[in-house]
Amino acid sequence: MTFERKLRIIDGGAAPPAEAAGGMADSAEQVLVAFASADRKHVNQHFGAAEGFVIYRVGPHHRELMEAAEFGRLDMDGNEDKLAAKIDALGDCVAVYCQAVGASAIGQLKARGIQPLKVSPDTLISGLLRDLQQELRDGPSAWLARAIERRAPGRADRFEAMEAEGWTE
Repeated sequence: MTFERKLRIIDGGAAPPAEAAGGMADSAEQVLVAFASADRKHVNQHFGAAEGFVIYRVGPHHRELMEAAEFGRLDMDGNEDKLAAKIDALGDCVAVYCQAVGASAIGQLKARGIQPLKVSPDTLISGLLRDLQQELRDGPSAWLARAIERRAPGRADRFEAMEAEGWTE
């Protein structure tokens, strides 16, 4: 028998903080990412046997905890049923950081548009969040740019659409 508990943070729809320089919020480039963690501070779980995930919304200039999901302890028995609930818990995440992930889980995650990322055991989540924010500020890597585009289709060709409308002065 397995169980699942979720804590979802509800902020009443408040917008993320605006950028200091331009006054525009960075919502266009924010993403949801998950971390396989038993203590909510370190990536210390194998994806398939993860007892919990923490999910953050991350933008170039902000990050916030959105959800924590906990699962009952599962044996590493190759039972594929345990993966479905975990993948469903990741919802709109573009990535999940874990210390290991099996081939079957990789295929299922990628089919849902979620990039599995393997990191060293006990990597600090706060450091990964800082790195992701820096990447969003500097220009996302290829996988992250594709993930952002999948979440906001049509953004990449907005300039072509503006040009097609023509200019008037």
